[in-house]
Amino acid sequence: MVKIGNIEVGEFPLFLSPMDDITDLPFRQLCKRHGADVLISEFIASEALIRDAEKSRRKMLFAEFERPIGIQVFGNDEDSLLRCIDVVADARPDFIDINWGCPVRKVAGKGAGSGMLKEPEKLVAITAALVKRSPLPVTVKTRLGYDENSKIIVTLAEQVQDVGIAALSIHGRTKSQMYRGEADWTLIGETKANPRLHIPVFGNGDITTPQQALEVRQRYGVDGILIGRAAIGNPWIFEHTKELMLSSSSVFTSQISHLSSHISVSDRVAVCREHLLAAVDFKGERQAIFEMRKHYGAYFRGLFDFKRFRIPLVSVTTLDEVLAILDKISAHYAT
Repeated sequence: MVKIGNIEVGEFPLFLSPMDDITDLPFRQLCKRHGADVLISEFIASEALIRDAEKSRRKMLFAEFERPIGIQVFGNDEDSLLRCIDVVADARPDFIDINWGCPVRKVAGKGAGSGMLKEPEKLVAITAALVKRSPLPVTVKTRLGYDENSKIIVTLAEQVQDVGIAALSIHGRTKSQMYRGEADWTLIGETKANPRLHIPVFGNGDITTPQQALEVRQRYGVDGILIGRAAIGNPWIFEHTKELMLSSSSVFTSQISHLSSHISVSDRVAVCREHLLAAVDFKGERQAIFEMRKHYGAYFRGLFDFKRFRIPLVSVTTLDEVLAILDKISAHYAT
């Protein structure tokens, strides 16, 4: 059984990878109901939390059935991060995740996220201070290194372990790669295989099918995986991955590879509707209608002649209008 501190998270936990403006409470809960083992909040700026910004406070809200859940924070100032730890601990998640991995300019350009990989000694020192301050297990999510010439993850993993983190998640790209190219799992595997490392190592990057999840488990020996963009519009990926891992039948394996593409339109509509209504309940109609627009294309990806519905879906402004379009989608593809 894999543990984060004293918290059991499963034999091979499937994480919903934190994604800004995606992994909010309604989407997390949807993925939990479809088999995600561990959830993590959207990342939250430490400076915003200590200023008591309402939007950031709302990002920390979660329901009991979402456990085990972590709240992820980022920043580059040690004092702000330490004060932030106190605020997050008061929300009582199961663990606190430090983001040393986000590569986007508005984060890394200010020395936070994967920008901190340019200063590994500072990264380790701040991590040590946060672990000391936190009453909850502290985990770290990071990347292979800052660029191609500084892939320091094997050494860095030992260093952050030795200052007390409870688990490490590694995205198989450097900061400089952003999300380009293919994720390199070889260094993730090398990190996991390091005999000095005794904390769980979770892998992240380009897991888009159950088969890929099974392959990285078998090839690289990681303790679990994070699934991110592949879950958008496809929360079924978690339960399908579990089904595959429970089966050793090659026939079953070949069948499972096509399951996500064969989810019925009625099921897609039903889950999209569930997601939409939960978002409206949590954020209000106006904000939810706007934010859900980024999800529709994923829910209905691959449907022939879907353009006739996609444009209206991202144009209408009321819940009743969206629901009416979803009903039309069901009727159209049922014939």
